[in-house]
Amino acid sequence: MSMAPQPPAAPRDRLGRPLRDLRLSVIEACNFRCGYCMPADRVPDDYGLDAASRLSFGQIETLVRAAARLGVTKLRLTGGEPLLRKGLAALVARLARVEGIEDLAMTTNGALLAPHAAALRAAGLRRLTVSLDALDPDVFRALSGHRGRVEDVLAGIAAAEAAGFGPLKINCVVQRGVNEDQVLPLVARFRGTGHVLRFIEYMDVGTCNGWRRDGVVPSSELRARIHARWPLRPLDAQYRGEVAERHGFLDGGGEIGFVSSVTAPFCGDCHRARVSADGRLYTCLFADAGTDLRAAIEAGEAAVAARLAELWRARADRYSEIRGSGRTPRRRVEMFLVGG
Repeated sequence: MSMAPQPPAAPRDRLGRPLRDLRLSVIEACNFRCGYCMPADRVPDDYGLDAASRLSFGQIETLVRAAARLGVTKLRLTGGEPLLRKGLAALVARLARVEGIEDLAMTTNGALLAPHAAALRAAGLRRLTVSLDALDPDVFRALSGHRGRVEDVLAGIAAAEAAGFGPLKINCVVQRGVNEDQVLPLVARFRGTGHVLRFIEYMDVGTCNGWRRDGVVPSSELRARIHARWPLRPLDAQYRGEVAERHGFLDGGGEIGFVSSVTAPFCGDCHRARVSADGRLYTCLFADAGTDLRAAIEAGEAAVAARLAELWRARADRYSEIRGSGRTPRRRVEMFLVGG
């Protein structure tokens, strides 16, 4: 009697890190042109709108089922802006049924969220992260490349609350002299709401954003600034490899987080892989190249699992720990291709 092929053993990379978290871009297009990700002078307005190169929903499901066989339990849908992908709720419903995926989440800029929040929740999406870099309408509009309105994002957050999503994560990338004056207003706005505001150091992802080290506002500086107004206390990590350092308000106003990839790298516990909308695997946010998975996907779930395991076992990425050493790639994948 023939035996069914056994899935590959859960792989570990060359530094002993397991594969637990898959970030999957469903579209390269975005309705914003944020300077730190997809600057308007470098990326045309029609970029990523051609659907021909994207993985189909069936191909995405095959990929996710294969990843789950290797131990992936967390799946995050990203972009570009994932809400630009037509039929996204139908895809969510398919992925929510994949055995082994325990945490199905999505990152969005929130501007298109309001009309879709209820359908996404009903389809099985469990968590949302919303990017919000400013509350001031003029600052927000400038940061979005003059394409977004902060009112739309706040409406999206309200719709997500009404749809039954639990605490949202609200991400803010802070840049020196650009939006650091928005930090305290953001904290004041989201304290006591149950949502978790997270401040992210401006990172040198990709090569088109003109990153400079002096544009980084260290998390330690932001933490001190917030602590002086609303005293904080450190909180334990919820799981190994959590990217945000957690702090709680002493007065019970909830928690905030700090993502410090530049000043306090956390590569040692990184268990995330990223797949672009066209089916290329990137084993690091700062990778210089990806590996095309399309042939394996066409061959079926077992072939994808075998290929993913092979690529993960060869992984030794730790860019943030060696940044500035002269051993880092000259070119890095753009953030809008792999969803940050």
